[in-house]
Amino acid sequence: MECIIPPKRKAPSGAAAAKDAVAAPKERQSKLAKEHNISAREESEIKEAFALFSEPMEGEKEGVIPTKDVRRAMVALGLPPSKAELKEFLSIMDPDEDGHAPYEPFLAICALKLHARNEGDGPDEAEVDEAFRLFTGAGIGTGRSGGGAVGGAEAEVLTLAHLKRIAMTLKQDVDEALLRDMVLEANGGAGIGRGVTRAEFEEVMRRAGAWK
Repeated sequence: MECIIPPKRKAPSGAAAAKDAVAAPKERQSKLAKEHNISAREESEIKEAFALFSEPMEGEKEGVIPTKDVRRAMVALGLPPSKAELKEFLSIMDPDEDGHAPYEPFLAICALKLHARNEGDGPDEAEVDEAFRLFTGAGIGTGRSGGGAVGGAEAEVLTLAHLKRIAMTLKQDVDEALLRDMVLEANGGAGIGRGVTRAEFEEVMRRAGAWK
């Protein structure tokens, strides 16, 4: 969410899905969102994914994203690019090969992927695996070096601790009781300690509209 397990409802989401845990009034489209034919909600999720990896730069209100993190940010949105797509996207976002890209071209590329996704098929197994690993630690809240999961090892389940960390990274004040409810909803009431398996994660993300 995009990137926390969202509740049952249809909404475009990905690694920024933590935002979905907090009810918010319907936002109006910005000029940028209108230009790229995306909703205010979709723009908000793109901005949150960008912010997960962005670095400050003078003259750039939203900062810039290192090109090495562009793929991870798009995975967090549920929009993983192929190798060929990524090469093309980076040439558009960073034509001078400075090693970073500003927000607007990143949004434009993500908008294109959103439109393509809405017309195409869902992700393959490798893409689901990559998104699950991102949510459980390999990319969110672990610094620019891409550190490991909570506990220092690659997680087999998405836990309450992961959700807390994602909420903290996104600077969302989400009540722990709500996070617990999200875990229980995702795993069918199997218990907080059991966590959320990869298959359950995929199913919840499909219900939320992140994938078809």
